[in-house]
Amino acid sequence: MAFAPPMKTADFDFDLPEDRIALRPADPRDSARLLVVKDGTLDDRIIRDLPDFLRPGDALVFNDTRVIPARLSGVRTRPGPEGETLTVAVEATLHHRDAPDVWSAFMKPGKRIKPGDRIAFQTLEATVATKGDDGLITLKFDLSGPALDDAIRAVGVMPLPPYIAAKRPEDDRDRWDYQTVFAEHDGSVAAPTAGLHFTPALLEAIRARDVSTHAVTLHVGAGTFLPVKVEDVAEHRMHSEWGEVSPETAAALNAVHAAGGRIVCVGTTSLRLLESATTEAGEIRPFHGDTAIFITPGYRFRAVDVLMTNFHLPKSTLFMLVSAFAGQETMKTAYAHAVGAGYRFYSYGDGSLLFRG
Repeated sequence: MAFAPPMKTADFDFDLPEDRIALRPADPRDSARLLVVKDGTLDDRIIRDLPDFLRPGDALVFNDTRVIPARLSGVRTRPGPEGETLTVAVEATLHHRDAPDVWSAFMKPGKRIKPGDRIAFQTLEATVATKGDDGLITLKFDLSGPALDDAIRAVGVMPLPPYIAAKRPEDDRDRWDYQTVFAEHDGSVAAPTAGLHFTPALLEAIRARDVSTHAVTLHVGAGTFLPVKVEDVAEHRMHSEWGEVSPETAAALNAVHAAGGRIVCVGTTSLRLLESATTEAGEIRPFHGDTAIFITPGYRFRAVDVLMTNFHLPKSTLFMLVSAFAGQETMKTAYAHAVGAGYRFYSYGDGSLLFRG
């Protein structure tokens, strides 16, 4: 019996010029470019052409999470050896809500943080409860529930991806630009970026084609920005994210498949959640909890037929996912075309429409 060699992270590398990473979104949103990848062919279109590729009876599934201002700047304090107070400036990016008063977070400088430290984020204070080997630090806040939510909104800023934040500061435009028209449930610390392309007019055009629309919720964590640091893909571990597929949505999507329609996911977040909720036999079940699903080539898709997604970074888990969905060689060809044709990459960039390989 022949065994496939292990996948290497380097297998998912490609050349991406720095100027291909978009710092602002297209205006209007649905004027961004759309690369359609189907049956080995590439078609250069724009986002508002999306209805042309949908059929009556299809279902469009989007993520209705809302991004919170999850980047907090503060000061760490701890007692010094001579009784003095030692302080250092720190920054936290919230990742996952663990309890009404507890968030896990990535912090900088992480090496300067230890359990018991007090952190003051302006008027919001917390204690470092634990520090994990995976880089996550658990913060127990002095406030809880809705009061904590209000305080985070007051002192936090929108958590722009690091490759944008390194080039310009967050501003008032980002509070609008980095939020989808679907946004309803607070909890994400990164936008489900394929959804950023949608406008009310585009949704009307889609529904006019007798395509149903459905919402699921996946609160995107800061782990989406972390690079894959291992050489062997199988050794990478995803951070978990909380999601929900309601019984009504699960039943509706199963009915779509039963009637011969296709499930079209807006974004890798809704895809990962639906695949987490689907049995080996292809039945989508209600889902409420955490998922850490990691999709790489060789994965057998159970629920999703078509994927609309942005262009992802080299050696990222998301480029691995689209390679699994449409074919690794197909996606290398598509991305080479996108780079050469001047498509804009990542959160504020252009989109692609992928038909399952």
